[in-house]
Amino acid sequence: MPSFDRDHPRYKWVALSNTTLGMLLATVNASIVIISLPAIFNGIRLDPLAPGNVSYLLWIIMGFLLVSAVLVVALGRLGDMYGRVKLYNLGFVVFTFASIALSVDPLHGPAGALWLIAWRVVQAVGGSMVFANSTAILTDAFPASQRGMALGINQVAAIAGSFIGLVLGGVLAEWDWRAVFWVSVPIGVFGTIWSYLSLHELGERRRGRLDWPGNITFAIGLSAVLAAITYGIQPYGGHSTGWTNPWVVAGLTGGVALLIAFCVIETRVGDPMFHLALFRDRTFAFGNLAGLLQSVSRGGMQFMLIIWLQGIWLPLHGYDYAQTPLWGGIYLLPLTAGFLLAGPVSGWLSDRFGVRPFAVGGSLVVAASFLGLVVLPVDFPYWVFALLVAVNGIGSGLFSSPNTSAVMGAVPAGQRGAAAGMRGTFFNSGSALSIGIFFSLMIVGLAASLPHTLTAGLEQQGVPADVATRIGALPPVGSLFAAFLGYNPLAQLLGPTGVLAQLPPANAAALTGKQFFPHLISGPFHHGLVVVFFAAAAMSLVAALASVPDNSRASRRRRPAALADPQVEPVRV
Repeated sequence: MPSFDRDHPRYKWVALSNTTLGMLLATVNASIVIISLPAIFNGIRLDPLAPGNVSYLLWIIMGFLLVSAVLVVALGRLGDMYGRVKLYNLGFVVFTFASIALSVDPLHGPAGALWLIAWRVVQAVGGSMVFANSTAILTDAFPASQRGMALGINQVAAIAGSFIGLVLGGVLAEWDWRAVFWVSVPIGVFGTIWSYLSLHELGERRRGRLDWPGNITFAIGLSAVLAAITYGIQPYGGHSTGWTNPWVVAGLTGGVALLIAFCVIETRVGDPMFHLALFRDRTFAFGNLAGLLQSVSRGGMQFMLIIWLQGIWLPLHGYDYAQTPLWGGIYLLPLTAGFLLAGPVSGWLSDRFGVRPFAVGGSLVVAASFLGLVVLPVDFPYWVFALLVAVNGIGSGLFSSPNTSAVMGAVPAGQRGAAAGMRGTFFNSGSALSIGIFFSLMIVGLAASLPHTLTAGLEQQGVPADVATRIGALPPVGSLFAAFLGYNPLAQLLGPTGVLAQLPPANAAALTGKQFFPHLISGPFHHGLVVVFFAAAAMSLVAALASVPDNSRASRRRRPAALADPQVEPVRV
């Protein structure tokens, strides 16, 4: 286990390897649960489609993302004040302890789900400490001439973790659902010991008072917005989504009002949680906007591809529903491979040739891949699908490293922890927003055609018209989550009616088999998919435009005098 003095020429590589491990661990766990949910719900004996249980499903995913989005700025600021390495090391400890607790869940049913949600929140606190401070630790350790490469590798680890988690979750869930959480324990223990022994404080500490009004308004405001988005996915009254729910409207409006109050507070306190004046720098402001848009589009793509594979394509090609998480992860390997190939290379090249061509070009490549997915048929030839998702991964890899380097290179040394935290907020908020935005778009698309398609398909198999109409009128979110979890819900929906026992055996077998439900929803699903991928392509195009502003000396001269810092070195554009 290497351990070098802070002035040793190899120390920066120790810092890079350790923080890359930390980022990978934190982001793998943000996505590893997504593809493992069928095994997890079976393991704790909870029916995810029973009334009210969709909330458990959403919060197991969203709890981690929400806490990560809310805390990273405050924890980055605390790192600036009390030591980035100190907060980073503590994050490893908290994360590892929570992983142990998750793997030993002793409860079943709703109580088991609440156990997982609570400890996922604790795990997110530890992950936020790691996430908020690792980028700042690297920026302190590396000179500007190598910073793009170092931050690129670190950022590749962060985004690659979300891709690797999909594959790893599918493999581990096939063995044992608890293994999804076990896998983090030995890595966390190793990383904890290594970070305590090897990392040193290099950054400038900015002692000051903690900005309680700013922290509270930011945390409550962002939590309210993201929680409202979570409940906006669920049906309300006679509507297919919950966007007309008074509580959702109140959460969105109240949350936005608190975030506006946060901005006002930060301009008036002497020692703010975050210097909003940093957003006057075009590189920092537009770079974060581009990162947010790419995070939203990437998160939405992951969910849509999981639904597409687990709910439709794999069953149509003869895979058992129980095996779809494993094979869904395997068939997404080209996406991960494309990203892992392009990310480090882009970081190295952007140090030599400038960040703008790679950030802009990567966003355009991502947009092109989304347009390619739009024209792909639901029952696609796999080689075409693999090529398109690999291109998407390459584009994301080209974008991520130079975007990180440009944003962090525009920040004064004493603000790097808070700035890295703000980047983390945009990154994690994008993942959370993607669930609300893309699931809502998909549900609206399904609501336009699924009721008629489902009703007609059931009647063709001999289901009485009144039963078929009642099932067809159910909120489409149920069918969407069934596809997301990779199983056929018709046995559950028709079982209580007694219809299956009255149908001819061939019809009953068809309704509950592998082919009927995927065929039934493939048309309506593709209608929603077109809307989703066009929206993702539009976001990527805007991200390309936002990546055009540079970190020129003119831009640097516009930086407020209070934030001027001779340690900030220009980033090649």
